[in-house]
Amino acid sequence: MTDRLPHETSSLHALAERAVKEPKLLTKAEVTELADFVLKGGEHASEQEREIAKKARHNPEGMEKSGIAALARQILERK
Repeated sequence: MTDRLPHETSSLHALAERAVKEPKLLTKAEVTELADFVLKGGEHASEQEREIAKKARHNPEGMEKSGIAALARQILERK
C-alpha cells in the first residue's frame, strides 16, 4: 500500500512536465488533477496560483496555456 504514493507522485510530476510542454493537449480531467493538487497544498501556492487553480476547477476547458503551465510549474517546483 505504501508503494502507491511514489507512483502517484511520479505520475503527477510526469503530467506537470507534459503540461509545461504541451498545455493545450491535456484533458479536462488532467487539468482538474493539476488544480486539485495545487489547491490541496495551498500553503506552497501563491495567491495568484490558487486563483488559477480555482478557475481551472470551475472551467478546465477554458483555461489558457499560461494558466495551465503556471499550475504545472508550481507542482514541479515542490520536488
